[in-house]
Amino acid sequence: MTTQETIKQQIEQNDIVLYMKGTAQFPQCGFSSKAVSLLKACDAKFITVNILEEPEIRQGIKEYSNWPTIPQLYIKGNFVGGSDIMAEMYESGELLELIKTL
Repeated sequence: MTTQETIKQQIEQNDIVLYMKGTAQFPQCGFSSKAVSLLKACDAKFITVNILEEPEIRQGIKEYSNWPTIPQLYIKGNFVGGSDIMAEMYESGELLELIKTL
């Protein structure tokens, strides 16, 4: 299976996927920590993919989404954005609404 196929499968098989540095329990950067906090504040059930442990995914996810930074959030197969976009959506209530539809 190619890296792109692996990413596609992760995104299709899980309602919410956060590609991040570290894990939900131990984020390894401020942006990833912020993203996890926002999802937890919305009471979201999500999986994380630690790109620090999977260098091929680290590069592959940037190509998959055509987005240069990590973290990256996918909900129901759709790319949502990074931590700044997540924060804006959280402030407006849009992130919670999106998660509540799952």
